[in-house]
Amino acid sequence: MPTVEHEARFWALVEAAWAPLGPEPATLRQALATRDPDTDDLDPYALDAWLDQFLANLRALCADLSSPELTDLDRVVERKLYDIDRQDLHTVTDGSDDGFLYARGWIVALGREFYEAVRADPARAVVDADCEQICYFFAHLHAERFGDWPDTGSGISRESVSNPAGWPED
Repeated sequence: MPTVEHEARFWALVEAAWAPLGPEPATLRQALATRDPDTDDLDPYALDAWLDQFLANLRALCADLSSPELTDLDRVVERKLYDIDRQDLHTVTDGSDDGFLYARGWIVALGREFYEAVRADPARAVVDADCEQICYFFAHLHAERFGDWPDTGSGISRESVSNPAGWPED
């Protein structure tokens, strides 16, 4: 399990990567976290225009991280994706197994406030949203810098339909 400190660091890095992008994406992220999906006419896909720069900023923020630090961050992402690997959320986001993984990646990439809002109320999720890159972001950085995939030692998978608690048998 990720530690509280590792989770805090992860969410702080996510916020730091969004911060230089200015007030418009910040306002959109806030609005998505607090919207009423049944009545809101907000365009959630407007944030997609900033995802590449967000990921570039995140990469820059992680430029000097060690192997253990990248492994710790990968463990956090793995856990966050696993915890929202749920049938009720899939019903809202739709998509294939890979599509559902990428939709969960989008939820994580938008930050803690949106993540927690969707975790509490899956109706706040967005159909066909996608941020594939965040799903293995720290694992890829680790492989690029240190030549191998990080071993999180968690015993869980971020892949779709891997969390038995989220997919109860009928």
